[in-house]
Amino acid sequence: MLLWRGRRNQASLTHMGQRASPARAWIGTIVFLLLAPGVVAVFIPWLVSGWRWYDWAGAAWAVEPVAWIAIAIGVAFLLHAFALFALHRGTPAPVAPTEALVVTGVYRFVRNPMYLAVLTIILGQALLFGSWGLVLYAGIVLAAVVAFVKGYEEPILTSTYGAQYLDYRRNVPGWWPRLTPWRA
Repeated sequence: MLLWRGRRNQASLTHMGQRASPARAWIGTIVFLLLAPGVVAVFIPWLVSGWRWYDWAGAAWAVEPVAWIAIAIGVAFLLHAFALFALHRGTPAPVAPTEALVVTGVYRFVRNPMYLAVLTIILGQALLFGSWGLVLYAGIVLAAVVAFVKGYEEPILTSTYGAQYLDYRRNVPGWWPRLTPWRA
């Protein structure tokens, strides 16, 4: 997900010409965090795996830390990306986007950090619980988000921001992070 503000959603961000309040942005961001990634990266994986620990026998000492590290990295990047929305007075939800195209923080390295973070959390759980069902689910989530990004997000961002977004898109990969941060 990219920080963006659609022109047609201006009414959702302002009230009689005033900027959206920081409190409203934080509340909206937290609610969206619980509803979208909360369902995709927590609730559905729980339904699929039952969060039953897999017995890795003699390999648990190596596998479990890797799984927990993946989950922790995914959560950290997800929270960082979500916080950027609130800091820029908006939410990741298309109905209440940020006031401007924002390419700071983790967005300087990759255009879709939230989707990658969610996938990392799911795959970490797949490893922790030894669940091929979660690996399959991660593949389905990946296909869905790529279709959403290509079919909805990128066209909307291009029509809204034109050359500014196209320059960002040319310089920052969508799915494989850059090694150095992009500077506009």
